[in-house]
Amino acid sequence: MARARMMLAAAVCLLIMASTFAADALEPSGWMRAHATFYGGADASGTMGGACGYGNLYAQGYGTRTAALSTQLFDGGLACGQCYKLVCDRKTDRTWCKPGVSVTITATNFCPPNWDLPSDNGGWCNPPRPHFDMAQPAWEKIGIYRGGIIPVIYQRVPCVKKGGVRFTINGHDYFQLVLLTNVGAAGSIKAMDVKGSKSTDWMAMAHNWGAQWHSLAYLTGQGLSFRVTITDGQTLVFPNVVRPGWRFGQTFASNLQFK
Repeated sequence: MARARMMLAAAVCLLIMASTFAADALEPSGWMRAHATFYGGADASGTMGGACGYGNLYAQGYGTRTAALSTQLFDGGLACGQCYKLVCDRKTDRTWCKPGVSVTITATNFCPPNWDLPSDNGGWCNPPRPHFDMAQPAWEKIGIYRGGIIPVIYQRVPCVKKGGVRFTINGHDYFQLVLLTNVGAAGSIKAMDVKGSKSTDWMAMAHNWGAQWHSLAYLTGQGLSFRVTITDGQTLVFPNVVRPGWRFGQTFASNLQFK
């Protein structure tokens, strides 16, 4: 009898272990859990502008596959341009999740905390919650409208872009504010340097806000080269991408892209 009980216990143990392994196998490696809501209307027109500084998301090529990130993910703007793949977690909520679909979004905005509401009831973007407030068309790829908020699993993925990295220069003399758009691979910027055509030295730029970096040197009218390092460690030099005689407000497209 004792031997039979031992064999039964071992069989139960193996069954539990097999079930656990099967459950783990359903969880893709490197994926994390969060929640997602939506904003901006059915045409995503309410998502324009935002805390990354991209302005018109249609014109910049980001379209409606975008999201505002909570404080936990936004990293003070350093996450601007990152791409994420999201799947609605049907193991947690089968009612409002669409089966068998995913959506890839670009981080273009910040979802601020709402300290007047609890984190589990309206204060969805309160720290330390990871949260995506997605453009409505992107959200509806994976969720059913009436649900309002859905559990998701997500992971960083490389950004796939057409054409080269673009540089938009704003500011004034002794203050060049450079916005980077259409950044592939990691999507987000780790460091940036500038060199004027009258110099042989690179000058470090500082992160200002969103996807914008600034220099305090006098570079007005000079041809400009940039050296950009993205958050996966890749560095590219964009030689003379800004031609001499440029004006504030202009955008210059390069022929180079991160892989």
